Amino acid sequence: MNMANALVKLAFAAAVIGSYSEANAQNGQKMEKKILFVVTSHDTKGNTGQPTGYYLGEVSHPWDVLTEAGYEIDFVSPKGGKAPVDGFDLTDPVNKKFWEDASARGKVENTMTPDAVNPDEYRAIFYAGGHGAMWDLADNEKLAAIATKIYEKNGVVGAVCHGPAGLVNIKLSDGSYLVNGKKVNAFTNEEEAAVEMEKVVPFALESKLIERGVRFEKSAPWHTHVVSDERLVTGQNPQSAKAVGEAMLEILGK
Repeated sequence: MNMANALVKLAFAAAVIGSYSEANAQNGQKMEKKILFVVTSHDTKGNTGQPTGYYLGEVSHPWDVLTEAGYEIDFVSPKGGKAPVDGFDLTDPVNKKFWEDASARGKVENTMTPDAVNPDEYRAIFYAGGHGAMWDLADNEKLAAIATKIYEKNGVVGAVCHGPAGLVNIKLSDGSYLVNGKKVNAFTNEEEAAVEMEKVVPFALESKLIERGVRFEKSAPWHTHVVSDERLVTGQNPQSAKAVGEAMLEILGK
């Protein structure tokens, strides 16, 4: 009888341990499948009075690629709360899909503040563009620290169009700039001139990245161009947004 009781107790303990291990594995898997999207809080193009914000297609297209692959996307912005949106075109079916997704829209309209982010939960961080990014991403030290931690834990850093503004001041633990010596692209000086914003933005993104030591790559305006270098993925313009998501996914799968 004592032996039978002992066997029952052992079986129960094994079941409990097994359930606990399975739960931990599931939690770990969930954490492994999260990506942090950074969007701007800035809503005006300099002194022009023209509205701006994050560019919808530069969020929706990478979001679509990554969520279809099973990743959960969270959103953070410098100020938190509702992020201003630009490029609001719901004739784009991917934009429409994103905007009508209750979870995604709820998150982008209730973004986290940097202080609320635990970098250990994320395998990647992605900086969406939109002209607003030029005013509030480059000098945000808290966002930069989050990106550094994710990258130095073998995570992926991605950005598209004006999103690389968030990369220009990210430093690694050794004091070097994340982008230094790497192949990078972003919204080009030619594209900025084409939209007549070169005298409005606070700095020329292409020029600033070159100052930071990048090997800047680019194509003709409005052509898709994406480059990957040491877990850093950058895209040139809105046309490159989907391809940035695909390139990030490829690295995450390795």
